[in-house]
Amino acid sequence: MAHDWMLVETLGGEPAVVAEGAHTRNLLPISTVLRRNPHLMAIQTAISETVRARTGLSSITPKNDRVIRTEVVQMSDGDIHGVQIWVGAADVEPPPRPLVGPLLWDLTAGTATDTRESLEVGGWDPARQSTHGRAFADDLPRRDLNSNEATVLRMVIRPEPGVTICDTWDVTDFRGEQITVGFVARSMPEVAEDGTERLICRAMNWRSVREGPDLDGDVPSQRVLDKLARPGVYRALIDLRHWTLLKWLDEPAPLFDWRAGLAGERTVHPDDKGAMAAMAGEFADGTTSGVLRMVDRDGAWTPVHVSLHRVELDDGVHAGLAALREPTRDELAAAEMGGRGARVSRTRKSRSRKDNGKA
Repeated sequence: MAHDWMLVETLGGEPAVVAEGAHTRNLLPISTVLRRNPHLMAIQTAISETVRARTGLSSITPKNDRVIRTEVVQMSDGDIHGVQIWVGAADVEPPPRPLVGPLLWDLTAGTATDTRESLEVGGWDPARQSTHGRAFADDLPRRDLNSNEATVLRMVIRPEPGVTICDTWDVTDFRGEQITVGFVARSMPEVAEDGTERLICRAMNWRSVREGPDLDGDVPSQRVLDKLARPGVYRALIDLRHWTLLKWLDEPAPLFDWRAGLAGERTVHPDDKGAMAAMAGEFADGTTSGVLRMVDRDGAWTPVHVSLHRVELDDGVHAGLAALREPTRDELAAAEMGGRGARVSRTRKSRSRKDNGKA
């Protein structure tokens, strides 16, 4: 075993190695990775005891020649996602332990829950970001789609239990620096406090290094995505089932409060439900467009021109590509709406987001 900290995911039948130091590993069973290691049984026992005790432990190998140190990776709801392990001589201090962030996606509700650690690893400023009720689009990088992100989106669009993903992606952190983030995710059914069953994706992230070719743009739909890229247009991918915003391909649109949802009861003006229904019918043919009044950050309504295109992320897995921009005067007139200055007060006040510090 190398003298780096090893990270194992513990949600499956056998602990699986997902990282060694900064190097991401693809969910390899620990019995396979350490099959020639004389301390394998002691390490497996240490992992089991750590999960059971829900705290880090220190133990000595049977021959008293090595110390095994462990730390838990625990989600804010108390569930253990993984264990970090280091094995070395008793008189040697381990290297600094890599920061690992647990997080979860509620695939049924369409929301993400982070921890301070997962935000920091992912390149966010933890002091300015909320950990609960985040949109999926907050956790995915804002740029062109690549193959590993398409795999994650497939998990969200077509949620199924038992799906596992272990990969890396490159992001720009809040300081403007390029970083590589490793992550592992596993979907599983869980029973909520109200007794309903939900499909939950539990995950961990860590700082990694780029290994292998860059896969940016390696998806069948990339040419369609690129075609709509132009100044003043904000592109995003949405879930076609209920129009949940999944990923921004450009910087987030400043036109409306997108964290309230791309479309739906809290975001679109009640009088525009008929226009939404008409767009949904036209969308079955692959493309549609229209002007919808969406809630802005001040709780008022502002018109936004929305074009929707159906794109295939993978075999049989489709998403919606939304192109959002300010409507022209002719488009406003056709929709019988006023300009940005003619806003209609909401029937109920939206919750303030000023403290979130989000773009």
